[in-house]
Amino acid sequence: MSRESQTALPGTPDRPELPGKLPDHLRAELIAFRRDLHMHPELGHQEFRTTAAIKARLEKAGLRPRVLKSGTGLICDVGTWDEGARSSVEGGGGRREGGVRPMLALRADIDALPIPDAKTHVSYRSTVPDRAHACGHDVHTAVVLGAGLVLAELDRQGLLPRPVRLLFQPAEEVLPGGATEAIDSGVLDGVGKIVAVHCDPRVDAGRIGLRSGPITSACDRLEVTLEGPGGHTARPHLTTDLVTAAARLALDLPAVLARRMDARSGMSVTWGRIEAGHACNVIPMHAELSGTVRCLDLASWHEAPDQIHAVIDEIASMHRAKSEITYVRGVPPVVNDPVVTELLREAMGARRGSDSVEDTEQSLGGEDFSWYLEHVPGAMARLGVRTPGDTAKRDLHRGDFDVDEAAIGVGVEFFTAAALLDGAPFEGRRARSAGPAGSAG
Repeated sequence: MSRESQTALPGTPDRPELPGKLPDHLRAELIAFRRDLHMHPELGHQEFRTTAAIKARLEKAGLRPRVLKSGTGLICDVGTWDEGARSSVEGGGGRREGGVRPMLALRADIDALPIPDAKTHVSYRSTVPDRAHACGHDVHTAVVLGAGLVLAELDRQGLLPRPVRLLFQPAEEVLPGGATEAIDSGVLDGVGKIVAVHCDPRVDAGRIGLRSGPITSACDRLEVTLEGPGGHTARPHLTTDLVTAAARLALDLPAVLARRMDARSGMSVTWGRIEAGHACNVIPMHAELSGTVRCLDLASWHEAPDQIHAVIDEIASMHRAKSEITYVRGVPPVVNDPVVTELLREAMGARRGSDSVEDTEQSLGGEDFSWYLEHVPGAMARLGVRTPGDTAKRDLHRGDFDVDEAAIGVGVEFFTAAALLDGAPFEGRRARSAGPAGSAG
């Protein structure tokens, strides 16, 4: 089914309206912007065209984006502090000083995946072989860009309570994630909270999923090399049978871990590649396995490397194979702060009513947004991108992944509401009323 047409979504319930509604002309521009990114996907640390496109649009709106030291990705502050307020938060790592509340950061990831685009029915299919925006990062980028343009217009109207930082992060798909480099470059200086969305093809466009506490899981990369003297398949007793050793390791490692780790940890080892041998009658001297390690809680994540090393060594030794293990630390779980989660719940309720928010489960997916939450409180929401009424089962990281583009406007208004509510006193949150944000640059 084509996703090129915008789905009509339910209207906002009758209530005093926050400013920051998305004007139609900007809604159309953001859809076109997303499609352009979708046609030109770039892998982590290679997002030069994407970075340039974002930078050019922000500069057109009169903003001053700053490209990160890595050369891809950028940040851009919308709104201005007075000098006293600015000096009290810059370099503070998110701490409040002198009664000044640090900024809210809106984060988007901008990289694509190394898989072919399998869609054949849309005009915006990827033009780059074996590259696709199959995780929705193009949507995340359009949402944060749109929110920044709307907030910039509100700032010109004197309606933005305090500055907001836009963060366009590279290399989310590259373990341990581009977030760590972004943090090292100072993107959180002056930031007190950070929020993000992630596309969810199980949730209808017009809705979001929220969860307080862990919403994703830890994710690491595991690579194992087995070596030993090979030989003729007629005399396996004179060899180290690496094919059998690799097969046993693939099966037994998850099974043994299930009895050595707390069952509540949700530990999961899943293999993505096994490679051994070249001929049917030759036992090879080399075998390789690679996969991912995922778990639901932080304590198990810290324990996992030692346990996995021990079990692999035991299995390899039983088969007289020599093992070499590469364990690449990925990301810890994203743990949503309850206060920030409630802010997002209130923001979506203000835009589309409380019934537009649904509870969501913790997934085994990994997300480097978790690294930001080691420094400042924050929360990630799941942005519905399924066309209402569509019963087909769709998932991320597939070549046929696509979204209902109405979700872009929903995400923009959701983020602008969060920025306005976070900057306003609680008692005044529902008393504001205004129309569309205007031209937004």
